Amino acid sequence: MTHDRDTLIAAAKAAQTQAYAPYSNFHVGAALGFADGAVVTGANAENASYGLALCAETNAVAKAMNEGRRGGLEAVAVIGGMHGQPGPTVTPCGRCRQVLNELAQLGKTDPVIWCAGDGEVLELRLSALLPHAFGPANLG
Repeated sequence: MTHDRDTLIAAAKAAQTQAYAPYSNFHVGAALGFADGAVVTGANAENASYGLALCAETNAVAKAMNEGRRGGLEAVAVIGGMHGQPGPTVTPCGRCRQVLNELAQLGKTDPVIWCAGDGEVLELRLSALLPHAFGPANLG
């Protein structure tokens, strides 16, 4: 793997500062690490119509795909907290797990997910967060 855990978490933390979360005040940052060494980040973006909010991980995946990335996902770091302050460890929500899975399956990878919190990091594989995932391979 080409990505250092602490470096990718720092990139997620930097992305977290760009969160737009005026309703929940819960700021989340995500960083995606790719096999070629690239890092793509995203932050959550809330909306007055709450259901239209976008998570940090989903924004990062959309950004990566808009840059032409189709696979090569090796690692993901996620961090969140009230007002951008460190808080309990957070994991990607169900929707984000599915969105991450799509990108991972395109490159046939099972990326490590580093979920950072106040003084601790939970390390899991995407397959552990989303067992028996549905993806592109199921359609053809």
